[in-house]
Amino acid sequence: MTLPFEEVRLRLPHIELAAHLYGPADGRPVIALHGWLDNAASFARLAPKLPGLRIVALDFAGHGHSDHRPPGASYSIWDNVHDVLQVAEQFGWQRFSLLGHSMGAIVSVLLAGALPERVERLALIDGLIPFTGEADTAPQKLAEALKAQMALAGKRKPVYAEFERAVQARMRGTAAVSREAAELLAQRGLMPVPGGYTWRTDNRLTLPSPLRLTHAHAMAFVRSLQCPVSLLLAEQGMFVAQPHFDELLRGLPIELAHLPGGHHLHLDDEAGAQLVADCFNPFLRSS
Repeated sequence: MTLPFEEVRLRLPHIELAAHLYGPADGRPVIALHGWLDNAASFARLAPKLPGLRIVALDFAGHGHSDHRPPGASYSIWDNVHDVLQVAEQFGWQRFSLLGHSMGAIVSVLLAGALPERVERLALIDGLIPFTGEADTAPQKLAEALKAQMALAGKRKPVYAEFERAVQARMRGTAAVSREAAELLAQRGLMPVPGGYTWRTDNRLTLPSPLRLTHAHAMAFVRSLQCPVSLLLAEQGMFVAQPHFDELLRGLPIELAHLPGGHHLHLDDEAGAQLVADCFNPFLRSS
């Protein structure tokens, strides 16, 4: 069977990342960024439905087959922004589009807001800004992060005796996914260990953030966007509990659409992936 992607490793100046490459080498450049604790397989259904694009679907650092950050380093979201910029540099892309899901959408917004001259278009799936925190909660959040970091040495990853048990655990995760989606993520995200299988992800990815952007900080990045933006929200996704979200975006240059499905609507089934592709194909290929 011919795979729809090419597996590559990208040697950046500071870390080596893994990625799936989709589409023709001369296609319009797009970097696809997955969500927290997912991996490049997040785009296994969607990317083949986006013809004419050269899609680099990354494993973020600490995820999938990418390297973990060195001892003593952390996983701040702006470090991911730097990694994505270095990936674009490696491909020689001065201008490129970003396709982001959840955390990947947040990273996309931060990069496009900081360096608008580099990003041509933003295609976002159920994500926009990070969880925020105001100044009065900062000491408490730092205390929680420090305590969690000190306790990390005693934390062990779960070991599943069978692949199927890991799939079931992923189906019940923070953002529940379909069985097929869980299998795709697990095939890339698991590794064999004595006694069965465990996740490749770095344990440090589960640590709480020691410092969060305020809401004003986060929205400043959104307001700094200069490229066309298409944001797809899942009707049973992460923004269900935020009824005022549409109002928050009023007056901003963001094309907003609501689609049926959960947080991983682009991966859960072929129908959801096709709905997302139908929205993003004309958007990403337009001049």
